Amino acid sequence: MDLFNESVNWQKELRPLIAKYKGKQHPLDYKNIYQLLVMVVLSAQDSDAHINKIAPAFFKKYPDMKALAKANTAGLMEYLEEVHFHQNKIAWLQEIAETVKEDKNIPKTMKELTALKGVGRKSANVIMREAGSEPEGIMVDLHVLRVAPRLGIAKGKDATKIEKQMMEVLPKSMWREIGMAISFLGREICRPTNPKHSECVMNKVCEYCLSHK
Repeated sequence: MDLFNESVNWQKELRPLIAKYKGKQHPLDYKNIYQLLVMVVLSAQDSDAHINKIAPAFFKKYPDMKALAKANTAGLMEYLEEVHFHQNKIAWLQEIAETVKEDKNIPKTMKELTALKGVGRKSANVIMREAGSEPEGIMVDLHVLRVAPRLGIAKGKDATKIEKQMMEVLPKSMWREIGMAISFLGREICRPTNPKHSECVMNKVCEYCLSHK
């Protein structure tokens, strides 16, 4: 699908979707922003469910940024060896801990977050949403990458371009919640195969749904 429906009033039509998922916590089961930062770095090219499984033991050993800063590679490997690309991620976490030093210093802006190793725009948008920071973008994960073009609000397969297109058609007041709302829709309803069109709050305007009727 490569559809981009400019005739739809997306600000109006997306309100029910935002209402459905507003404030729902990210699927990563974090307890504070330090844990979330670590978990978003670990979850790249891995599953949220897998990271949630290994996180409790890791955070018992390394409860905050100070503890992480003192960790050596062998110690981290003991807890993270099952994580995909763990060697890169361990190096990134060590560099982040060395840079940030304490939990209170964890940045909350796009520029500062994306300056950290292993943190791209997607991860920064997640952290900023969960921290209640002023949004500077829209979170585009694998689910949004699939669902936004299906809806017709964006086109293409490039996360940066899809984020830009959505930012152009939606007011800033919607940026914080819309990425996660579309992501949850993708996880629960708009699955890669056999999407549940009849259960979808977007089925009246969704290009993909309308073309499959």
